[in-house]
Amino acid sequence: MVTYNLSEMFERVADTVPDREAVVTPNARRTYAQLDHRANQLAHALADLGVAAGDHIGLQLHNGVEYLEAMLAAYKLKAVPVNVNYRYVDTELARLYEDADLKGLVFHAGLARQINAALLQCPIPGPLLCVDDGSGAQVPGARAYDAALALGSSVRDFVGRSGDDRYIAYTGGTTGLPRGVVWRHEDIFFAATGGGDPTTALGPISQPEQIVDRITPVGVVMLLAPPLMHVSAQWGALSILFGGGTVVLTSPGSLDGDEVWSLVAREHANILTVVGDAMARPILDAFAQEPSRYDASSMFVFASGGATLSRATKNQIATLLPNVIIVDGLGSTETGVSGSRARMPGSEVTDGARFTLDDRSAVLDAAFRPVLPGSGAVGQLARRGRVPLGYYNDPEKTADTFVEVEGQRWALTGDAATVESDGTVVLLGRGSMSINTGGEKVYPEEVEAVVRNHPSIYDAVVVGLPHDRWGQQVTAVVALRSGSTVDLEELREHCRNSLAGYKLPRGLCVVDSLVRSPNGKADYRWALQTALECVGAGV
Repeated sequence: MVTYNLSEMFERVADTVPDREAVVTPNARRTYAQLDHRANQLAHALADLGVAAGDHIGLQLHNGVEYLEAMLAAYKLKAVPVNVNYRYVDTELARLYEDADLKGLVFHAGLARQINAALLQCPIPGPLLCVDDGSGAQVPGARAYDAALALGSSVRDFVGRSGDDRYIAYTGGTTGLPRGVVWRHEDIFFAATGGGDPTTALGPISQPEQIVDRITPVGVVMLLAPPLMHVSAQWGALSILFGGGTVVLTSPGSLDGDEVWSLVAREHANILTVVGDAMARPILDAFAQEPSRYDASSMFVFASGGATLSRATKNQIATLLPNVIIVDGLGSTETGVSGSRARMPGSEVTDGARFTLDDRSAVLDAAFRPVLPGSGAVGQLARRGRVPLGYYNDPEKTADTFVEVEGQRWALTGDAATVESDGTVVLLGRGSMSINTGGEKVYPEEVEAVVRNHPSIYDAVVVGLPHDRWGQQVTAVVALRSGSTVDLEELREHCRNSLAGYKLPRGLCVVDSLVRSPNGKADYRWALQTALECVGAGV
């Protein structure tokens, strides 16, 4: 039976263009045949180590060929790879390990310290595979990734796969707790990876066999700057692989603008994908310093997913790369890709919060009716049709987010939006008050809980202030205990053991008391205005 299983779709492409390069990093290259061969070996190795269909395997990895090999290997087994944020500290990791019911973990050796501490709190009852990164760090009981893979058979003899197999992506919840969004393979294939339409010119395929007919004569080359632990990067990589193109990854660690442009030139990249200004600006600044040094003539798209590009950043792209199309993608882990906005060369640069939705997306009011264009009414972004099954082990949140209206199942994103007369959707912000800093979601309640544990702090509210590079910066508005003092660095150090680095406050405002409603809820509008007056916008 032919299905829309993600690994089967990849195999069809691999069999058609086996000698094309599928993935390239600064230190490794894999053709489609090689990537499929190694994924087969890893799948058999995992099975020999006890991994079974339906088991959840954590991927705590920096970018590299191993991430894609492990994803495909899990899919071949009908197992489920789970993205683990490598920036989490041990308590956050342990919480995710437990919530996701991990039965195994593939990780980079350099992350061993956090992993060892997390495993003391939540042991994983299955194989631990360590990818050597030269750090020399170790996790007791872990096997070497390459050694384990080498023992696995390369025969492609996997059975029982289907479009009903599970794809899980972990994201933060409204309190910051990790939450897994569960999709069927078939639904995520169409909702987030292009549906077999890599050029977006022909529309989604109607039969799995048609995917080989959509392979372009010359493969599109996409350079992915974001980490594959984020869905925007995963979806970008899969969409390129399903079209017979090449995925180019940068080195692990801090983003290096020089490396990005050197890879663009060396690999003749056609598409450069980032997450908002936080990634775009240092990359563009590196180009601006020595524009004659880099050959970017192969590029025709500069794209952002997970966070929009500001008008200033788009102007910089238009100036430095006048022949490039600028694309902002709209989507979420709960909806897939629901819209986009493209700026063609020579046209006016617009704000990043404006999008054209696809035919399965809408802005719904409180009664779940479409907001009328030009009405000025505010609703929330929603998507119907191919949407997730729900949140893993969280029926209450599933019921809140995925609702049925007149026989249609909708996923509600929590994004407040209006619809202009021409049908353009303008995003106003997260209804949940989440903070988007450098493409990472930070939820105020999670940070507030840690901040309030400081011995000098009586009460706290956390807001996101505008920031020139990061989009928003985490800012704490606090009231102190009598006779106490605190400064920003002291507060950051206090939070560091409980929160990932991007969640730490970057601004601090001390007030006499916080304004709260009679039911005890924080007045975030007051807190935001107070923080703006106290700290100001970051630059």
